[in-house]
Amino acid sequence: MKIQEFYDTPTFTLTYVVWDETTGDAVVIDPVLDFDPLAVRTSTASAEAVLKFLDEHKLTLRAVLETHAHADHLTGAQVLHEKTGAPIAIGASITGVQAFFRGIFPREDAAIDGQPFDHLLQDGETWNAGSLAVHAIATPGHTPACMTYQIGDALFTGDALFMPDQGTGRCDFPNGSAAQLFASIQKLYALPDATRVFVGHDYQPGGRALAFETTIGASKSHNVQLRGDTTRDGFIASRTARDATLAPPKLIFQSLQVNMVAGKLPPPDKNGLRYLTLPMGVLGAA
Repeated sequence: MKIQEFYDTPTFTLTYVVWDETTGDAVVIDPVLDFDPLAVRTSTASAEAVLKFLDEHKLTLRAVLETHAHADHLTGAQVLHEKTGAPIAIGASITGVQAFFRGIFPREDAAIDGQPFDHLLQDGETWNAGSLAVHAIATPGHTPACMTYQIGDALFTGDALFMPDQGTGRCDFPNGSAAQLFASIQKLYALPDATRVFVGHDYQPGGRALAFETTIGASKSHNVQLRGDTTRDGFIASRTARDATLAPPKLIFQSLQVNMVAGKLPPPDKNGLRYLTLPMGVLGAA
């Protein structure tokens, strides 16, 4: 198994291509759709870079895996799906996320049963994406639908667990829970110390160079927010205090109304234009 990372600097997002050298079967984890918030325009340079890599290495895309419905970038899953036909998979708890945000975003095409995702992964399920066995580990807390994917000796943790000097994902989004995240990471910390960890974001604290790979052992020893010996109450208190200081992600509304439906853009209105909705007062005074 081999892994290639792609880093989206504007959103600090890591996308991964994981493939079997013998068969050429591949999965892509957390692809990005480029979005210019001032021009309100999408572009596909990031997704096209992934597609070019797949083509150059003669890889067959068997699945696009979303670790959760992201609040900081638009997903490029639909671009990859439309170009390759690869199914899009996400954790089964996405239905609850869809139900919640359906009440905020007036998208008549938005379902609450998991559609249009092609496969809803259950906690503990192993799904064969060609020759790659993808083991799904539910890791809620950042969002209620977060999923970590284990492929071989590697974990792809999305926003649950970051590099040791960065800590963990925030837990102040709707139905997020620091208590849940603590329990989720305990499941990961029970895995062998040598298990590799590939994170979903790297914010390069202190201006250091990009870093995206660590291990369970290093996380248990050095994670600044949640070590192996950190108490549940201690983590909940520190995570809650930290979250109270954080501003919402800049693209939270643009991202969620697209990502909750697997990256589908809103259908055109009667005038032929597409509209993204910015609800007033949801995150503060209107």
